[in-house]
Amino acid sequence: METGLSLKIPPENGVVQRLSFWSCFAPVLGLFFLAPLVGEYLLGSISIKEPMALLLLSPMYGGGALLIREVVRRTGRGWPTILLLALAYGVAEPALFDHSLFNASFQGYDFQDATYVPALGISVSNALAFCVGHAVWSISVPIAIVEMLVPDRSKTPWLGRIGLTVTGALYLLGGTIVFLWAAKSQHFLPSVPQFAVSIAVVLGLIGTAFALRRLPRGASDRPGPNPWLVGMAAFFASGLFFLLGGNWLHVAVKTGLIAAMAVAVALWSSRAGWGVRHRFALTGGTLLTYVWGGFVCATFVGNTGPIDRIGNVIFSLGAIVLLMLAARKIRKI
Repeated sequence: METGLSLKIPPENGVVQRLSFWSCFAPVLGLFFLAPLVGEYLLGSISIKEPMALLLLSPMYGGGALLIREVVRRTGRGWPTILLLALAYGVAEPALFDHSLFNASFQGYDFQDATYVPALGISVSNALAFCVGHAVWSISVPIAIVEMLVPDRSKTPWLGRIGLTVTGALYLLGGTIVFLWAAKSQHFLPSVPQFAVSIAVVLGLIGTAFALRRLPRGASDRPGPNPWLVGMAAFFASGLFFLLGGNWLHVAVKTGLIAAMAVAVALWSSRAGWGVRHRFALTGGTLLTYVWGGFVCATFVGNTGPIDRIGNVIFSLGAIVLLMLAARKIRKI
């Protein structure tokens, strides 16, 4: 149905392009809901039997993803900034909002594993899983997918100033809702020092994100790697990260995986041949880990009924369909 509303978008060739109201805001709504769908439902930690959770979590997840994406694109920055801001989000959610980073019995689970450090009040293994998991799958992967679905607008802002302000307000509202839920249902609040250190870490990551120097594209004349190699590396590294458990050896391996992938992607993306197909491979390989990992996580949290498993299948197929649509879009570039 036509709304009669349209927006002017100036593409790179200088020709003004008119987009209908719904075409303009489709990626906004898509990212707003895709972030919690990937971060919680595809993961299997929330069952399809809990649809209301999507409405409650979207302001925090979707608002956070949109806010990060819009700020980065408005300032002309790129993926290093997105990833660091996503990591700031990944620290803020479990530390400041739902407190799962510090609550050793969050939702009835025992987080005092072999890597639990009493002086800090955290399990290092769970801290890696929570913070990196949210940074990668809840924020970065959804941003990458939606941008690939609208390749002609992947580097331009999707919101005006009012929309950006509303998005920031939604994120804070969503975080407040989760904070109040956690405080009431879990009967736990972090200590003042834990809050203070967490805020300092979040602010430090944000500051670092914007202090990064913008690296020139194509700094190396070497051809880009085979996209299949990138995708396989992402699938293997993310899958191993997902499977490794709670002991210090596994923490060391997971830290090594993060460092190795960071170095590899930094080197690959500096090559002249690096492009959207490589980003698709990186995103797709990472997302596919949650496609099978959702069944594992659902078993761990007890979502093993027939409807739960049907939900796992639906969300997994949905993720694959999204990748197929994104692949179709980037073939035209």
